[in-house]
Amino acid sequence: MAKKKKILYPVLFMIGLTALYTFILASINQGSLEIIKQQEALAEQKSILYVFGIDAPDSNDATTDLYTSKIETVETKTQSYYIYKTSDGIKGYAFPFSGKGLWGSISGHIALSTDFKTVLGLNFTSHSETPGLGGRIDEDWFKDQFRNLDVSASPYVVFRPSDSGNVDAITGATLTSKSVSTILNDFMADIDTFAQKEGLYD
Repeated sequence: MAKKKKILYPVLFMIGLTALYTFILASINQGSLEIIKQQEALAEQKSILYVFGIDAPDSNDATTDLYTSKIETVETKTQSYYIYKTSDGIKGYAFPFSGKGLWGSISGHIALSTDFKTVLGLNFTSHSETPGLGGRIDEDWFKDQFRNLDVSASPYVVFRPSDSGNVDAITGATLTSKSVSTILNDFMADIDTFAQKEGLYD
């Protein structure tokens, strides 16, 4: 009997300890949900401001105020998008995009002029590309190439050294570069159809 108690005690102790830590972690997670949602919303606001070429303030509250004053969110059955408005009228539209990269999905935002012929800005919000190689799509030099990029004709994005190339690929990351061009070209073809259907063109 004493032997059974000796075996049972550590088992019950581990069950109790596991239950305690599970409860603690669940409580922390539940208490953090609102903060996580706020941070995700803030990150999205900063990304959308970035693709429109609008500098986000250092303060989170100021960023939200700026975003609210300049950006309108539109939800349709098939596509959500963002409108950048000033006192002079609509300056552009931004869209979330997502597609298959080398190791997982690549997601981000792209802003286009009101005639949909120029990329105002591009940003990647999540990806699983190799750090130091494909992961360099996050770097400013790569994203800056898309500022004011002419996309009046398909294919919209072509990497050099192709004769029709309009942006530089990432050295040593051919597959990621190819994935990015495929994602953007397919997406912008869809957006062109969507914009015509919604009457968004100038």
